[in-house]
Amino acid sequence: MRLTSLGAAGTVSGSAHHLQLDGQQLLIDCGLFQGDEQTEQRNREPFPFEAAGLNAVLLTHAHLDHVGRLPLLYRRGFRGPIYCTPPTARLTATVLRDSARLQVDGYTQALKLARRIGQERTVPPPLYDEQDVDDVLTLMRPVLHYGQTLTLGQVRVRPERAGHILGSAFLVLDSREGRLVMSGDLGRQPSVLQPGYSLPPEADAVVVESTYGLSRHPTLPQTLAQLAEVLRQAVRRGGKILMPCFAIERTQVLLYLLHGLMERGELPRVPVFLDAPMAARATLSYAEYGAELRPELGAMLQAGLDPFRPSTLHVVTTPLESQRLNRYDGPAIILAGNGMMTGGRILHHLRHQLWKPSTTVVAVGYQSPSSLGGQLVGGAAEVEVLGEVVPVKAHIERVSGLSAHADQADLQRWLEPTGPAQVWLVHGEPEVMQGFAAVLEAAGRSARPVPAGQPVELSGAAVPAER
Repeated sequence: MRLTSLGAAGTVSGSAHHLQLDGQQLLIDCGLFQGDEQTEQRNREPFPFEAAGLNAVLLTHAHLDHVGRLPLLYRRGFRGPIYCTPPTARLTATVLRDSARLQVDGYTQALKLARRIGQERTVPPPLYDEQDVDDVLTLMRPVLHYGQTLTLGQVRVRPERAGHILGSAFLVLDSREGRLVMSGDLGRQPSVLQPGYSLPPEADAVVVESTYGLSRHPTLPQTLAQLAEVLRQAVRRGGKILMPCFAIERTQVLLYLLHGLMERGELPRVPVFLDAPMAARATLSYAEYGAELRPELGAMLQAGLDPFRPSTLHVVTTPLESQRLNRYDGPAIILAGNGMMTGGRILHHLRHQLWKPSTTVVAVGYQSPSSLGGQLVGGAAEVEVLGEVVPVKAHIERVSGLSAHADQADLQRWLEPTGPAQVWLVHGEPEVMQGFAAVLEAAGRSARPVPAGQPVELSGAAVPAER
C-alpha cells in the first residue's frame, strides 16, 4: 500500500491522496487549495501521475477542498468513474458549478483591470469553466451506500458514516495487501445536524484528519448559549451582523439554530439575509435528503416544516440585491460565503462594514492563519479587502463550538477500534499534526504526519478474504 498525498499534507485544504493498492491506482478526493495567493497557486501545479492511468476516484464528501480540482483532473485526461454517496454527488455538482462561475467572473474582472494598464498577459486564466464541470460530472457514480461494499479489481471499498456533512463518508479499503481506513473529514460528536460517525474496524493502517487534533470543542449547550449572547449584544449595537459561512453544512447549521433561537424567544426577530446563492441551493439538497439527518430534523421535514427557514429569512439572489444591503438601516444578520473570508460576497460586506463600530463579525468556523478571517480573529487593526485597506473598528467575535470537524477527543474515540494500526495524519496545520502525533504516541499509538508529495509505504499484511 503506497500513499502519496498531493494536498492536505501540512495544510488543511487541497485534499488529494494517490493510493497504489493491489494493482489499482485510486485517488481519494481531489480538492482545491484555499488560502493565500501562494497556497492557491498550488492548484496550477501538474498532478505527479498520469490522470488517464487512474482506475477510479473515491470522494469522501463534497466540500470544495475535497472536490474542487476534479475538473482539472478531467482536463488532464481522466475518464474513469468517480464514486461517492448520492448526497455527495448532488452537492458536488452545486459546488463545482459555483466554483467555475466564480473563477470565470474573477478572471473577467481582472482582465478588464489589466487591459487598462496594458498587462492583460499577466492575468492567469481560470482553472476551469462550467463546460469542464459538466464534463467531469458525467463521470460521477453515486453508488456508495453506508455499510455496502464496492469491488474495484482486488480492492473492496466500504463507505461508513463520517458525520461531517450531508453524505460524508470514511472509507474502509480491503485488499490482499492489508486493510486501510481513510477518514476523510470526521464530524464533531454530537453534531447539530448529522447522526454520529460510525466506528471503524481494526486495520493495518489509518489515514486520519487532524484539523482540531490539539483542541477540545465546547459542548453544544455552551456553544448555543455563547452564540445567543453574541447575537443579542450585536443586535443592541444596531449594526450589521456579518456571519461568514461555508455554503455546505455551516449555513444550514446557522439557519437551523437561528430558527430555534427566534422561535424560543431567545433572540429578537431581526431580518436574516442569506446572501449566498450556492448555500441556498445546497439547503434544498439538505431538505431533499432529510432522512440522512438527525431523526428530529427528518421528522420536521417529513411533517412539512422547514427547520432551515427562520421566520424573518430573506434569500438574496442577485448581486444588485446584495449591494442594496449596504443601504439597509438597522440591525440585520447577513449570512454570506465564504467561511474563511477568502472570496465570495462576504468580502463586499466586510469592505463596507468593517470600519463601523456598530458592526459585528461572527466567525463560526476554522480560520486559516493566512486567510482574511485568520487576520481578523488574530486582532488585525486593518486588513486588505478587495484591494482596499480597511480599518477594523467592528467587533470581531469567534464562536468555535460550531465546527463540523471532530476535536481531539472525537478523533481519539474514533481511532480506538482500529487497534495497533499505524496512524498517518493529514488535513491539519503542521504544528497541530506534530502535537497530535505526540498525543497519540503518548497513548501508545504509532503516529506521524504524511509528508507532502512524498510516497509512503503504509504498513500492511495479507488480509483474509472474509475479514
